Amino acid sequence: MIDRIWHGWTTRENADEYERLLREEILPSFADADNDGYRGARILRREADADEVEFVTILRFDSVESVKRFAGEEYRDAHVPDAAREVLKRYDDRARHYEVREEREY
Repeated sequence: MIDRIWHGWTTRENADEYERLLREEILPSFADADNDGYRGARILRREADADEVEFVTILRFDSVESVKRFAGEEYRDAHVPDAAREVLKRYDDRARHYEVREEREY
């Protein structure tokens, strides 16, 4: 299992709109597309400082090959739809990929 982790920051004024885009448009489009090996997503949000809100998206895939089918051969590059670019203040140009070594729920 691979987690694809990416950070983006909005202004406080755009934070709710960006979260709405993630929940209602962006993440559902990933699930609806032919993304064999895509297993879901998590959204993390925190008040970064007085002016910014940070978001972390964690996309889960079966393998690096699944990530490449989703994002292409340059799979480390960020996948940021135009609507998101309009409300993001800044964002990581590249995503990071981690092997999930263990996961526990209590």
